Amino acid sequence: MEVLQLLVSGLANGCVYGLIALGFVLIYKATEAVNFAQGDFMMIGAFVTLGLTNAEYIGLPFWIAAPLAIGIMAVLGYLLNYFVIRHLFGQSQTAVVILTIALGFVLRFVAGAIWGHLPQTLESPLAIGDFHMGSVVLGMADVAIIVTTVLLTLFLYQFFQRTKLGLAMQASSQNQMAAYYMGIPVKRIQGLIWGLSGAVAAVAGILFASKGAIDPNAGLLGIKAFAAAVIGGFGSLPGALAGGLIVGVIEPFASRYMAAGYSQIAPYALLLFVLVFRPHGLFSQVRTKKV
Repeated sequence: MEVLQLLVSGLANGCVYGLIALGFVLIYKATEAVNFAQGDFMMIGAFVTLGLTNAEYIGLPFWIAAPLAIGIMAVLGYLLNYFVIRHLFGQSQTAVVILTIALGFVLRFVAGAIWGHLPQTLESPLAIGDFHMGSVVLGMADVAIIVTTVLLTLFLYQFFQRTKLGLAMQASSQNQMAAYYMGIPVKRIQGLIWGLSGAVAAVAGILFASKGAIDPNAGLLGIKAFAAAVIGGFGSLPGALAGGLIVGVIEPFASRYMAAGYSQIAPYALLLFVLVFRPHGLFSQVRTKKV
């Protein structure tokens, strides 16, 4: 039963990684850029929710504060693209990478300046009680994380496959110039996808804060989420979730059955293995870009 308990706990943590990885994949699918501040978006989303629910600030009920925080992060993502990312249009991907890394430092500094650097807890109704399956104990926050992640992944997958907006996003990713000549508003599409990525990060932040304490350094989870996205396949939404689950499951088993410290490097060891033997990821579908 210890193995099952470790597996369930790892799945819940892996879902958080998977949600952050979804943000990486969303932006990459639409713009072929990598947002290394995605983990920090998650952290800011959690703190915005905490600020909205905290009586010292606003004191809104959780079920009002959570959707409001998701909307705020969506607007923040859209404005970031409008005022900053858009001006790098036509520049190398390296410029975007460096910019988003710097943005992550800025967001961590801002969070520390506003909310402090000590861990804080979000009072969430998702964290009440435990769910028992025989001798396996699963917190309700873990159940909420798993269910929300699966539903959100299915929604986004259908969105990209079956809606005109989702197809337009994929078209702009394949060839921005061709998409523009076909009447697709490429810059507006990119703004929307950055907004959607911000909303997904906020969902991840709310779920993560419901499970435990949050502090500005929580944004560094984005590094593990990036590894999860690469392991799953950087252009695949289901692959991002699968990669997050794999990383989440590896950690508790490595911590339990391996020497101290190995749990921290286990995901990156797997990442190295995948890059060597399957560079496009475990669940990627390699397609030739049409010009």
